[in-house]
Amino acid sequence: MAIKLNGSFEVARPPEEVFDFLTDPNKFCPLLPDFEGVTVQDPQHFNVRVKVGISYIKGTADVKLEIVQAERPTRAQYKGQGNVAGGGASVVAGFDLSKSNSGTNVAWQGEAQVFGRLLSVAGGLLEPLGKKSMQKLIDGLQIALGEAAPAPPVGQTPGAGPTGS
Repeated sequence: MAIKLNGSFEVARPPEEVFDFLTDPNKFCPLLPDFEGVTVQDPQHFNVRVKVGISYIKGTADVKLEIVQAERPTRAQYKGQGNVAGGGASVVAGFDLSKSNSGTNVAWQGEAQVFGRLLSVAGGLLEPLGKKSMQKLIDGLQIALGEAAPAPPVGQTPGAGPTGS
């Protein structure tokens, strides 16, 4: 099952500062919902531990993330694989940064592929839970970066309706 989300928001910081924040796992990863810890191997590779809980499947997911694209100050993209009892997921998350009148426009997109028993147990709950978790992350980013303009709810871009699959 694939879950795709996207959106955008603006912050008052310049693109270089936003890029540096997004590509620093010690700053970015603690904003992930239910964050437990991060272990950095090198500037592009790190492991993140997050709590997960859907139905009777609960535990800690170990997600191996890699920054696969880092074009300062315009683009950062992550790819990762995570495992938890009952299944796992592969994730891709990208941030496109552009200068705006008030600082930086952050256009983001994410996709998660969920597999294993987790999918059969959670089924229709995965997309709403994914949207809720992504909204928490985006809200945290806006607070950490000093939001300049309110962002629409996750899955919506200004002037557009909900997206997803």
